[in-house]
Amino acid sequence: MINVCIADNFPVVHFGIKAYFKDHSEITVASNVGNFFMIPDALRNKEIDVLILDLELDGLNSIYEVKSIIKNFPKTKVIIFSNLSEHIYAPNAIKAGCAGYVHKTSKLENLGVTIVKVNNGQIILNDDIKKKLALIAKQNKSERLYRKLSNREIEVLRFLSDGKKNNEIAKILTLNEKTISTYKLRLLTKLNVTNLVDLVNKAKTLEIV
Repeated sequence: MINVCIADNFPVVHFGIKAYFKDHSEITVASNVGNFFMIPDALRNKEIDVLILDLELDGLNSIYEVKSIIKNFPKTKVIIFSNLSEHIYAPNAIKAGCAGYVHKTSKLENLGVTIVKVNNGQIILNDDIKKKLALIAKQNKSERLYRKLSNREIEVLRFLSDGKKNNEIAKILTLNEKTISTYKLRLLTKLNVTNLVDLVNKAKTLEIV
């Protein structure tokens, strides 16, 4: 059996996934956690083959923290199961070492197929994401601006869009406030805007946040 750990903020998600896979021939939900800080203990206490992780999980502030989990628990495959925009976050997740990305609008059947394939060593981006990435590659330069953004810049942009100040973002990401200001300037330049309001609006238009 493939032992799965679900890391999600919402009990209904835990219940729904566990109920769906209750009688599955290959998959069993062996553990559930409600915030990012519980993941290391969950992975130490049981042999978890696949971690199902929401990028908006409480306590998870950076893709680099996911990268750290993957490094420290190399035997556990990580699948992102999230509502965040696929064409922005799926490539970054795969680049960080995740083995798959499933959007929460997908059927649980697709999640099950992904779990099995990932456990067998495959890297999975579902067909919808692949099609979207192919379409995005054909878009004009202004529509592809987000592709110039680094993982860290996207993270900073998400926090700015949530209304957080530079000093707050610096504390969350454990970076210098001056560094956050530098990222903010880079974002303004790369997205071709001159102020924070336009920056946030551009990010929403491009589905970055």
